[in-house]
Amino acid sequence: MSHTDYTNRFAVDPKTAASFNTTELRDNFLLPALFVPGRIQLHYTNYDRMIVGGAMPTSRAVELETIKPAGTDMLLARRELIAVNIGGAGTVIVDGERFSAGTRDMVYAGLGASVMFESLSAEEPAKFYLLSAPAHFRHPAKRIGIADAKRVDLGSQATSNERSIFQFIHPEGAKTCQLVVGMTTLAPGSIWNTMPCHVHDRRMEAYLYFDLPEKARVIHLMGEPHETRHLIVKNEEAILSPGWSIHSGAGTSSYTFIWAMAGDNIDYTDVDLVAIEDLK
Repeated sequence: MSHTDYTNRFAVDPKTAASFNTTELRDNFLLPALFVPGRIQLHYTNYDRMIVGGAMPTSRAVELETIKPAGTDMLLARRELIAVNIGGAGTVIVDGERFSAGTRDMVYAGLGASVMFESLSAEEPAKFYLLSAPAHFRHPAKRIGIADAKRVDLGSQATSNERSIFQFIHPEGAKTCQLVVGMTTLAPGSIWNTMPCHVHDRRMEAYLYFDLPEKARVIHLMGEPHETRHLIVKNEEAILSPGWSIHSGAGTSSYTFIWAMAGDNIDYTDVDLVAIEDLK
């Protein structure tokens, strides 16, 4: 019996997005719940063929299964995958090799790998945030702990954006074909992320917001710089960001988010900056 659910998300151009009402924006760019006990939720997007999803094993392991949009007998037959744990302690099993993953640890699985997910405790299950993109070369499976990530501190209290960026994938670290993944944690009292903002037509991006109190929200900004829109996002919700869109936001409290990109290059610094005074 399958334990995987999926949706197919079609690409939207900026002119069409500018005409959307709130419901249409949410239907096209905000993903439904990713973490369902005992299930794997996958969303196949037509933005650089990125798959965004979640796995939440409880009393038994769950296996990464293929889905129809991928068109292959196994999901990673022509893909690579990154799983970031934001829940309790868990294990990612790649081709039979076990990689422990505490909260905020990441495991990479390369082209052609079979993958399973386990929780150490069903009462405090792991929550694996899943990101997959097409691959052309098999890189070795690897665990990257939060302590192993490249840390960059940016912003200040004066601009309400004091934050620490943890780059899991970077040129000096684990190798991927096109996935670039990191995590940003805002300091207490800071609320702004990625401001001043930017776009990068070379790569799409996905944001997962978490560590938000139950009644807190993030106002996520999207759209072209001259035609911005916004979405109200709660804890553990993910946003799709096309290459033409800004991706920034402010919260009613501090929070953490995982950013992930796929596209033409893996250069984290290759962005087109947008001045705050040019936003509309």
